Amino acid sequence: MITNLQALSSLGITTHLVAAPILRLRSGAATAAAFTHLLHSRYSSPSDLAAYASDPRHVAVVKDSVLPICDDIMAVDWLSDLSSGPIAPPPGSAVRLTLAKPKEGKKLELMAALEQVKASAAMKLAGQVSFGENFSPARAKGYEVGFIAVFDGVEALDGLEKDEALVEEEKKKLRPLLESVIVVDFVVPPAPAPASL
Repeated sequence: MITNLQALSSLGITTHLVAAPILRLRSGAATAAAFTHLLHSRYSSPSDLAAYASDPRHVAVVKDSVLPICDDIMAVDWLSDLSSGPIAPPPGSAVRLTLAKPKEGKKLELMAALEQVKASAAMKLAGQVSFGENFSPARAKGYEVGFIAVFDGVEALDGLEKDEALVEEEKKKLRPLLESVIVVDFVVPPAPAPASL
């Protein structure tokens, strides 16, 4: 499955595509869902994402390699301002992905709070932080906001937890706005050998 998903980068539609095992499940909802792998990809535009999703080679990989062995699939897509850091996080980067399901009527307040978290001292260890509102609700199971922080490696990501008081301060701002949150960590694997479909 991983090899076939990684080979989808040869389609030339994505600016970044990596399939990886989950390093750690960091929230109760993530543990309950028991996610084991993820696909992280970036596109120049929503139309590129649509082209990728409908490409027959992508559809074939999902049908033949993913669906037969996966119990559940979800996706959250958002537009990001990637003015800092590389489009494609380098191999060895540790990434924390957070998917948020806001309480009813709290999405705008959550977005404002995430802007503050992005600029907070807690996120200074991250080389890149982006978040946004999901524009693919059919596949997101009610998770309306995505937030991703890219670190130089697992040690840098673990450094986020060292100042527990600082992290807890940021979490306190968000908890009243959230119905549910999925948080997972993963490591960007080495670039695969060139492959095609």
